[in-house]
Amino acid sequence: MKIKCDFCKTEYTLDVAPTSPVKCAVCGHTWSVSMPSRRGAWMTFIAASCALLSAIVFTVAVVVRSRMDNATHKPLLAEITEIKTVKDANGVTRFAVRGAVINQTAQIYGVPDLIIVSRDASGKPIARQKFMPAVPLVDPGASVEFNHTLSSKTDGVRKITVELQMGDK
Repeated sequence: MKIKCDFCKTEYTLDVAPTSPVKCAVCGHTWSVSMPSRRGAWMTFIAASCALLSAIVFTVAVVVRSRMDNATHKPLLAEITEIKTVKDANGVTRFAVRGAVINQTAQIYGVPDLIIVSRDASGKPIARQKFMPAVPLVDPGASVEFNHTLSSKTDGVRKITVELQMGDK
């Protein structure tokens, strides 16, 4: 339990609530410590629980609506803005892909998982790598940037594309 001197504001931590008046070791002021009300703690717990439940319901509603809307049209666009090569800790060259998911509508949407596809010279997929974006929602008319370093090697890769995983695939 934490208490504070009414006069000099010195704070003390006690293991149990005192049953008699206490005296400040700094200024000598004596005061009675009242037991803290548990009602405030319960009200805080209930309010926090309601806020959490509201946030969950809102998120589920947005994601469900986003998935339903995505079945009829494609409101989100994924584009690559930069591809560069980097060396990992073992000295192996990898591709680092940067881009954005753009919301082309006036509604908030859930950002789906992204799939980066490495392709050979004929356009056939060599490797597919799925990753989750950094944020779950994109505001109307806004974009969400992504950065991802591929785990696959760069051998034979001539083109890299990005796809949005819509629905349950």
